[in-house]
Amino acid sequence: MTPELFITRHNELVDPFVQVWSWQIPVYLFLGGLVAGMMIITGFSLVKGRYGERSCICSALPGVGLVMLSLGMLALFLDLEHKWYVWRLYTTFQPSSPMSWGAWILVLVYPVLIASWLVRPPALLEDLSQTVERASAWLQARPQAVRAMGAASLGLGVALGIYTGILLSSLGARPLWSSGILGPLFLASGLSAAAAFTHMVARNEHERIEMARLDNVALTAELGILALLMLGLFSGSAPQMAAAGLFMGGAYTAPFWVFVVALGIVMPLIIQNLAVAHRIAHTPLAPLMVMTGSLALRFVFVQAGQMSHWAHGVLGVIRH
Repeated sequence: MTPELFITRHNELVDPFVQVWSWQIPVYLFLGGLVAGMMIITGFSLVKGRYGERSCICSALPGVGLVMLSLGMLALFLDLEHKWYVWRLYTTFQPSSPMSWGAWILVLVYPVLIASWLVRPPALLEDLSQTVERASAWLQARPQAVRAMGAASLGLGVALGIYTGILLSSLGARPLWSSGILGPLFLASGLSAAAAFTHMVARNEHERIEMARLDNVALTAELGILALLMLGLFSGSAPQMAAAGLFMGGAYTAPFWVFVVALGIVMPLIIQNLAVAHRIAHTPLAPLMVMTGSLALRFVFVQAGQMSHWAHGVLGVIRH
């Protein structure tokens, strides 16, 4: 029998530490999740028939969503190595590729956002354009079409929000991202950020309180999903345990626990629960903390995920 010799090598001076994603991807994932949450809230308002009220938040969110999504797409475009070949994404559809799903979901999101905005556009926009005013009147006279549009907005919002997490979890080369729970986590975080934004800008008092309650539910869900993710990593393989160690004494311990968990979830959850119970006044501080925490979540997971590696876990040499 021929003897076999296995050699495992890891030297950080020989094997480079590769980080290919910079600020553009976390910003894109944050803005995509925020828009996903806005579409879910808008869709719910349209299905419930609230578009008849001039103060309905559905008159503002689709327009804000269009701007935010365009900024996110710009960040994604800046990250591309071969920018002039981006159009090739739309010459095919690959069912097994999350990036292909994402590219086509984004194509569908734009027309739904525009159509949702036309149902109840801001008064200023109606004053500036008679075409917009006529389109709005035409849509409002067809409640079944508006409800169908609301359902489409809800469905696409969920798809867009989950996709931003699945995009990472599909990259199996990184143990920190190797979990299907990232999709629900990013969806909950995006919905929370959108509810926080709506809580801050809504003119209708009832709507503001409703958004604060929704945000509290989303924040609680996000906290629970994060706990499940950590439990899954610690009960997994050695590389996954080593990846979880990045948040438990490793390089990303402080950003994760301070900016994501404490300031981004726990503190605003306490403040908003007190506000909903009428023990303190509503304040923009909590929504701002939620949105900052949501952005920090993407930065921490994208950067820490690139640092995690299967070989690092096996050899117990995670870099701190």
